[in-house]
Amino acid sequence: MEYFTVRRQLASFPMQSLKELVPRFQEFNEQFERRFNELRLPDTEKELAELQIRLEDPSIWSDEKKKTFIRETQTRIAALDRRLQSWRNLRKGIEDAREYLDIAMMENAQDMAAELETKLDEMTEIYDQLDLESLLNGPDDFRNAFLNIHPGAGGTESQDWADMLYRAYSRWCEKSQFNVAVVDYQEGEEAGIKNVTLHVKGTNAYGFLKAENGIHRLVRISPFDANKKRHTSFAAVHVSPEISDDVEIDINEKDLRVDTFRSSGAGGQHVNKTESAIRITHHPTGIVVACQTERSQIQNRETAMSMLRARLYELAQEEKQKEIESKSGERKDISWGNQIRSYVFHPYNMVKDLRTGQQTSDVQGVMNGNFDPFIDAFLRGKRSEVDDLD
Repeated sequence: MEYFTVRRQLASFPMQSLKELVPRFQEFNEQFERRFNELRLPDTEKELAELQIRLEDPSIWSDEKKKTFIRETQTRIAALDRRLQSWRNLRKGIEDAREYLDIAMMENAQDMAAELETKLDEMTEIYDQLDLESLLNGPDDFRNAFLNIHPGAGGTESQDWADMLYRAYSRWCEKSQFNVAVVDYQEGEEAGIKNVTLHVKGTNAYGFLKAENGIHRLVRISPFDANKKRHTSFAAVHVSPEISDDVEIDINEKDLRVDTFRSSGAGGQHVNKTESAIRITHHPTGIVVACQTERSQIQNRETAMSMLRARLYELAQEEKQKEIESKSGERKDISWGNQIRSYVFHPYNMVKDLRTGQQTSDVQGVMNGNFDPFIDAFLRGKRSEVDDLD
């Protein structure tokens, strides 16, 4: 048995005896085994092997158009391998801990209870994180994401609210160790922003951020109102997965209007003196995307086209979902225009998710990027819906 040592931690509750730890270990082990079996890790192994074989094809490495596909496949392989190893390592840790507990019980070594209790707490924390990540099993969850924030009606009030959300999501991305690039930024006339699009890169970026799709409502005493009246502002958050080159998205050049303009955001003298920024309008759907942060018009167009592909792909997925629901007789509202969360700064402090009921009075913490409890509740709620259907 591999011997482990753990750091003793102070607890706010009395230390449990070895006898009291036995049922806790038993319950945790049963919970783990149920989830472990539900994951169907042999299927994950099969997918991992198939992806590795695809990358062995020399033809894709010489195809310039396959760059995104190669990068995404490598990311997917790393994520699957990490998933397999993490669950197996935790299973081995549980087996070692239970053997250690059995020995302690036989020898009545009560002095080992604190170490075993701390180990159980650590393993429970690891399990909770792995369990959350296991919920990201959608076909696009592992992908990078484009996150767009757009203010609703209300002028300066809503534009300032959109800017607050932009800063909050930037902080969340930083804390979550995702790389972020601003690909479109339009300042408001007096304060705030008219529009911003972030390119969020990292494993499961879309899987986590999809929980934020929808309308976010703010209630506060306006800093722009001399009478200090309470105002309500709205901003829309839209998240799309970045799609690899091998996914076929039919885009007819005749359906596009491409406009060039000077960058309105930061970027140095070059972008302000030349019309390198690109705005693309897709006439059949009315979708508009823009990119202005690259130094050349060609690079901005490539990024804008990637954003357009993501939006069209997402639109196609929505249509498929509608068709499935119409055939099954069930219709769920999947519109991005639903109000999902309320942020109240006055007359009390409260952030509440209207889908899950998750709430907190720590408004400042949320605006500093602590969206994790809301994302966690959303993902676990989705699994509950699937379990209910089963």
